[in-house]
Amino acid sequence: MTRGWTRHDRVMRALPVDADRIRAAWLGRISGCQLGKPVEVLSMLKGKAALDAYLEATDDLPLRDYVTLDADAPGGKLVEGIGKACCRGHQTRAEPDDDINYTVLSLLLLESRGADFDTEDVARMWLQLLPAGMTFTAERAAYRTLLDRGAEHFAQGAPAGFDLAECSDNEFNDWIGAQIRTDLYGWVSPGRPERAAAMARRDAALSHRGEGVHGAVFVAALGAAIPACDDLEAAIDAALEHVPAGSGAAEAVRLGRELAGADDAVARLHAHYDGLSPVHTLNNLAIVVWALCGAGGDYGAAVGEAVAAGWDTDCNGATVGGLFGLTGAPIDERWLAPWRGRVGLSLAGEGEQSLDDLVARTVEVATRIA
Repeated sequence: MTRGWTRHDRVMRALPVDADRIRAAWLGRISGCQLGKPVEVLSMLKGKAALDAYLEATDDLPLRDYVTLDADAPGGKLVEGIGKACCRGHQTRAEPDDDINYTVLSLLLLESRGADFDTEDVARMWLQLLPAGMTFTAERAAYRTLLDRGAEHFAQGAPAGFDLAECSDNEFNDWIGAQIRTDLYGWVSPGRPERAAAMARRDAALSHRGEGVHGAVFVAALGAAIPACDDLEAAIDAALEHVPAGSGAAEAVRLGRELAGADDAVARLHAHYDGLSPVHTLNNLAIVVWALCGAGGDYGAAVGEAVAAGWDTDCNGATVGGLFGLTGAPIDERWLAPWRGRVGLSLAGEGEQSLDDLVARTVEVATRIA
């Protein structure tokens, strides 16, 4: 029987806040994001073959350290233009990225509103702190609707005929945006995947529907389940209870887990999801689960394989890294040294934070809402 579960009702018990796991989650998420950031645009615009060609030319395969910068390699100009400051030997801090912006926004939301926040609180937080220029796809569409249709509502507190659900009525609402926003709800809910799932669902609902919400819920629930389970398999099973069994998200999780350790896993995943956007929820969720399940407790293998697999490289590196940190397996401090604990942000009033401060604040809010 898995630790933390009762045999009959399968109710998971809340666990005490573990500062070491929260630190590892922040470290894993930020480092994984910085690993994938230099090759994000290359992967999305040029595809897996172009990503492979660059990493082979720089002798970075298997990917187990930050990406090498070589402007003369195939695709090197894109890497240099987009991600030079995240490449090996060029880092001085963790560069600003939407993946980390949203994690900090979740922290700020919990600090100000507690665990019972609603979707309108998320919208207000965006309008107050999130620059529109740092939003993409579904988030940008939702933001545009907030500005066009919701201005009077939020300025005067009057309904003004505005339904917040209009924001999620957009063509990108099953893409990856919500899935990259919800990690922290799991971090602060150890042993309580139902609470993490509920918070993720309310956050995701601002911009996403259907599979976009299911992916966000699964990631948050998995983060909450990992510390309370004996192994990753049990935690995945626990998290799956919070998404519809017949959903594409559940199928992506099952496929990623099934392919862990298979030599042709990445090729099969790309074939299975051929035609989906490189920033869709489902293909990237399958990569996340596959990379986690196949890492064998090796952080470098987990984030390195997730990034080298293609599609949304920085998002998957970040999500895998944060979840890995919760497992209790070690993350070598060499991943931290290049960015020196400095975390760049592009939020109003939050230009840069330190890793230590983010950890302390997360521990404090997790303890308070427990």
